Amino acid sequence: MRMSRISVSVAIGVACATLVHAAPPKAPAAGSYFNRIATFEAHRNVPVGRNVSKKSVAEIVAVSADGMLLAYTDGEQMGIGLIDIRNPAQPKAAGFLPVEGEPTSVVIAHGKVLAAVNSSKDFVQPTGHLAVFDIASRKLLANCPMFGQPDSIALDKGARHAVIVMENERDEKFNKGAIPQLPGGNVTIVPLSATGLPDCTRSHPVGLGGLAEVAPDDAEPELVKVNAKGIAVVTLQENNHIVLIDVAKRQVIKHFSAGTVDLKEVDLKRDGIINPTESAKGLLREPDAVAWLDNNRFVTANEGDYKGGSRSISIFNTEGKVEWDSGNFLDHEAMRLGHYPEGRSAAKGNEPEGVEVGVFGKDTLIFVGSERSSLVTVWRDRGAGKAPEYVQALPAGSGPEGLTAIPQRGLLVVASENDGAARSSVMIYQQGAAVPAYPTLMSSDTPAGPPIPWGAISGTTADRKQPGRLFAVTDSVYATTRILEIDANFTPALITNALTVSKDGKPVGYDGEGIAQRADGGFWVASEGDPDKKPAALPNLLLRLNAKAEVQEEIALPEALARHATRFGFEGVTTTGTGDQEVVWLAVQREWKDDPKGFAKILRYTPATKTWGVLHYPLDATKAEGGWVGLSEITAVGPDSFVVVERDNQFGDQAFKTLHAFSVAGLTAAAPGDAKVPVVAKRLLRNLVPDLQKPNGYVLDKVESFAVDSTGQAFAITDNDGVDGSNGETQFLRLGVLPGLK
Repeated sequence: MRMSRISVSVAIGVACATLVHAAPPKAPAAGSYFNRIATFEAHRNVPVGRNVSKKSVAEIVAVSADGMLLAYTDGEQMGIGLIDIRNPAQPKAAGFLPVEGEPTSVVIAHGKVLAAVNSSKDFVQPTGHLAVFDIASRKLLANCPMFGQPDSIALDKGARHAVIVMENERDEKFNKGAIPQLPGGNVTIVPLSATGLPDCTRSHPVGLGGLAEVAPDDAEPELVKVNAKGIAVVTLQENNHIVLIDVAKRQVIKHFSAGTVDLKEVDLKRDGIINPTESAKGLLREPDAVAWLDNNRFVTANEGDYKGGSRSISIFNTEGKVEWDSGNFLDHEAMRLGHYPEGRSAAKGNEPEGVEVGVFGKDTLIFVGSERSSLVTVWRDRGAGKAPEYVQALPAGSGPEGLTAIPQRGLLVVASENDGAARSSVMIYQQGAAVPAYPTLMSSDTPAGPPIPWGAISGTTADRKQPGRLFAVTDSVYATTRILEIDANFTPALITNALTVSKDGKPVGYDGEGIAQRADGGFWVASEGDPDKKPAALPNLLLRLNAKAEVQEEIALPEALARHATRFGFEGVTTTGTGDQEVVWLAVQREWKDDPKGFAKILRYTPATKTWGVLHYPLDATKAEGGWVGLSEITAVGPDSFVVVERDNQFGDQAFKTLHAFSVAGLTAAAPGDAKVPVVAKRLLRNLVPDLQKPNGYVLDKVESFAVDSTGQAFAITDNDGVDGSNGETQFLRLGVLPGLK
């Protein structure tokens, strides 16, 4: 049976959170889903003369009143980047506004860009200013001194006032980051003229001292938003406190604790295993971002940056009552979608940090950015006292920080601050799809309740008999190796089971990079070695497993091969023949010490005779500086025909990701150590870059899996590195029957 994307995501993905006055969620109406339509990398806005290779970040993003221009903060390049989104599917660089310091937040009003800028030299004497630019001329019009370090800026209705959080942030390296660390922060209100110019002489600080219980003298305000009645809500994150301010009267009218959360079925240990079986009581919410739902309710993203870590979002009313909390839902959804950041999750889990609210037609929608899992979840508000309805999850860039809704154009914009191999970006999503494009792969629930956690898929094999059934192996991102069973007859594809690889009755961890099903239902797994790994060298191993994923045999390379190995070892495994005629084929990622430049090994192992053979595969040359090209998978498609994934290590549209085919007919593999090694003749089967461009995000680096099922349907899967240094996105590519595949 094939289930639709909507039925799977609703039936599995909306098992709802910790509810107050809960009601069963229902499926969103067709056409209400968001899909990503464009990605703009922040470095595209770097001015001429600046170092493009230096980090460029997009952290907080704002939109003009007409919804046609974006402005984002780039703290690394010390400026405000502008993006023309008149055609949102083709965003264009629209200029860069340099500032004297680190811009921390930005808004747009009356044709002006207003940026809060931190110019502090140290934590003891924080300084900053409000920089105001004219959009039409790109000229700096005003520089208002701020007496402290500004962090967040918001406007009231009609943009009559700029409300600026003066955080005066703590030094996390001093006294282990403990507060209080003076000077304490405040909220500064700056009047604006009808043309958006600030009256710097009338700036008014609103004191926040003596309100919170954790550190009364050190408020540590984080973020501010103002509702239609002119009431500002301010989060005091480290103090786990929330303050309401009447902007016109410039005074605090209410304040209250953000409270605590009890969690069950979460992973609280950083041990390389996603194990949602633990509980925690009394976790401080410590809210970061906040957004108004209406004039009486607001929603918080509870990052937990100090001593908290509730991993949730909450809806409060202005009386301080918690009407709803998501509990463990965001963590579970990250696990279900392969986005759970186990390597960084001990304190904060998915780490909800950004939140935005927008009214799209009749729907008030909540958008939540989870920084560590790089997901944006979408919720539909259902009114006071009711749990919101979960709609979908969107893949974001690494570390989504700033979210801006543009309801009049049906758009959502997300800025992601982490700048690495995949550059910091602004991603644009559009409402109106009947079917969400993401996820392409998700997991079902375990018998115990939480979803099957997964990530870092590094090799795949098809079931020999059952169409659409695949098996995947995980790599060394996790402490234990697992084999995942995938049912591709569902859309999205569904992980239905997971086996932990064991040896002598105990779970064991390898660097599983390839997997092949055997005729008896067992598996071959290729474990990649690293001779330079500390404290001890890691050998390349061929593992023979039974159908229960129990290790039956570890097969090491002969010395004639092993002594030439580098850290680019086994990357794929496949088989031809059965019984005594079974042959195991392995792909080595890159050249070893004894290989000619540009040639990688294809290894042939015969279990019946325990003999090895060697062929050479000619690699394409890379055009990227510091890049390389190697093999990531090998799949038998006939008695002597194979397909390999040949790719580079680059992100982006200029990346090289391909399927190549070759035959070994007529070739006799060389013995290990032989000087002359036969070279296979390859032919291009498919360029995968167009497939990777279709989701309108990054062209992902690691295409590490390829399989062809019993009906000839081909599949490829990207490796998300377990959300370690990546945005966690996994693309499950359905390639159909490939022309020319024999």
